[in-house]
Parts: sequence; C-alpha cells; structure tokens
Amino acid sequence: MIDWGQVFVPSTPLLETVVRGSVMYLTLFGLLRVILKRESGTTGVTDLLVIVLLADAAQNGMSGNYTSITDGVLLVAVIIGWSYLLDAVAYRWPAAARLIRPGSLVLVRDGRMLHRNMRRELITDEELRQKLREQGVDDIAKVREARMESDGQVSVTTSSGDDQPRSQSRRRGVP
Repeated sequence: MIDWGQVFVPSTPLLETVVRGSVMYLTLFGLLRVILKRESGTTGVTDLLVIVLLADAAQNGMSGNYTSITDGVLLVAVIIGWSYLLDAVAYRWPAAARLIRPGSLVLVRDGRMLHRNMRRELITDEELRQKLREQGVDDIAKVREARMESDGQVSVTTSSGDDQPRSQSRRRGVP
C-alpha cells in the first residue's frame, strides 16, 4: 500500500530545503570559482555545478533519501533558480560578472611565455606547447598572444599574418 501523504507531503520544512540548497549551491560555486579554469574544460563552472547538484538532488528525491517528492522537486528548483539568478546578475552588472565568471588570462605575449600567469593556472611549459600544437602553432615565437579563456580553452593569435584568433573548438570542426 502506498502512503500518498509520505510521497507528496514534505518531510523537511520547505524553508529549510531552500536554505540548505542555497548554502550548498553558493558554497560549491565559490569553491569551484577558485579552482583552476583549465579544470572546467568546455563546461562553465555554473553549468558543471548545476549538472552535479541536479543529479544528486534528483537522485535523492527518486531513491527515497527524501521522504517526499516535494523535497526533491523544491531542491531542484532552488538549484536552477540560483543558476539563473547568477547568470542574470552577471548579464546585468559587469562588476558582478567579473566575480561570477573568470576573465581570460594571457599565457604568451609576443612569443614569450608568461610564467607568472602559467603558475597561477598550474600550466607547465610542455602543457602550453601541447595546447599551441593543438591550435596548429609549432613555434612559440609566432604567437602574438595566447590566452586561457574563462571556459578553460586556449585561444591563440599569431603574428604570421593570421590575425584570426584560433580556438580548440574550430580545430575540431565545430563552427
């Protein structure tokens, strides 16, 4: 026999679920924002965070770790709400965007590696050379500028007449 009250009536006060979801989202966002950009790959930090938290929240709601579906649905709504709110704030206020989304970081300027910036992202000389080779650049002296973008990808501008920035996605055949 199904206890419909247990299935749909929240077992945790709704405000507590909102507070718990908010604290977890904002704490994880803050921690992931500090982690190296190169670790996030092509997925933005907020996207990665939403995917992980949604999967966990949905799993808990489906597996019965919550005693009601309402708890799981509310937690998913809180997570999506925070993601939307942070994106909206970053869109509306450039000062907030600098906190929410990391800026790009120059790794090579005029053929010279900027070791201080590379240390900041824990990128070795060989890793940088590999990323340049993936962009079709075999000689670092040809690089006018190489940047670690906010999504962890490296964009390259060469000084050999090719003024168009290269990106890893273009090399893979993605427009």
